[in-house]
Amino acid sequence: MKKVKLGNQGLETPAIGLGCMGMTTWAGADIYGKADETEAIATIHRSLELGGNFLDTADVYGPFDNEKLVAKAVATKRDQYIIATKFGIEVDGAGTLTGAMNGSPSYVKAAVERSLKNLNTDYIDLYYLHRLDTNVPIEETVGAMADLVKEGKVRYLGLSEVGAETIRKAHAVHPLTAVQSEYSLFEREIERLGILDTLDELGIGLIAYSPLGRGFISGDIKNPEDMPETDFRRYMPRFQGDQFYKNIELLEEIDKMAQEKQVTASQLALAWVMAKGRTPIPGTKRVKYIEQNIAATAINLDQDDLSRLEAIIPIHAETGARMSEEGMKQVNL
Repeated sequence: MKKVKLGNQGLETPAIGLGCMGMTTWAGADIYGKADETEAIATIHRSLELGGNFLDTADVYGPFDNEKLVAKAVATKRDQYIIATKFGIEVDGAGTLTGAMNGSPSYVKAAVERSLKNLNTDYIDLYYLHRLDTNVPIEETVGAMADLVKEGKVRYLGLSEVGAETIRKAHAVHPLTAVQSEYSLFEREIERLGILDTLDELGIGLIAYSPLGRGFISGDIKNPEDMPETDFRRYMPRFQGDQFYKNIELLEEIDKMAQEKQVTASQLALAWVMAKGRTPIPGTKRVKYIEQNIAATAINLDQDDLSRLEAIIPIHAETGARMSEEGMKQVNL
């Protein structure tokens, strides 16, 4: 698979990564439908066979279960994988998700030790602050993260779901390698706000999570009732009411273009993200989908293709908020 430079600090990754969140439960719920550990591990192994060695997890997924599953999957080949994990959505000493954001230096140090243990490794390739703690200056949080780099526990640093001002302040303390945000044909807020321009100016990579619009572009969901009761997308405006069916109409146009190119709508959407110079990390827990996703790296889109896709869903198109109202409170753009 084609490799890309992620930022200017030396990290090189495959053009597409693997989001592992859906491979385990979150707070006891199967948020993207039921997961199967055997199939999930097989998916990680198949990804490596195809050149996809870039895995994304977080301490809060479970909590801890997802990091432990990744550890089990990479156990005998740790050095062949690039592992990114995150901290900052607080999990207390008893393993309970508190719902608070915690970017204090003391929590940084405690969280990394816990993740190293869960991942059964002595280093983390890319370590993100998952969400901004508005009660702690970002300079303090990143200063503590920079200490982890000096100690050899972390190789590269990143932030998630933050705005341009925060990125600049953090980058001045220690160079950032990546910022992770939701980005897809259905979600281009960071483009509208100029955050992508800031990343390009500073030489920081963009990791696009949910590059398939929280799975909307896969076409597997034909109506809201197709989602299991525990699926958290039921609470997202994109998947509710009239907006859902308006989005289906947009998806039908993407499907038409995909059929012309003899690819799936998902593959076309992933190719769009990569053609924009960004690194998508679509989540899946099934072998057949990792194969399809990685195959998207072979799709070449020219400027006419990009213009056509962006005419179907213009940058200011209303596709519905990407998170619940509560979830959006944690986003600091």
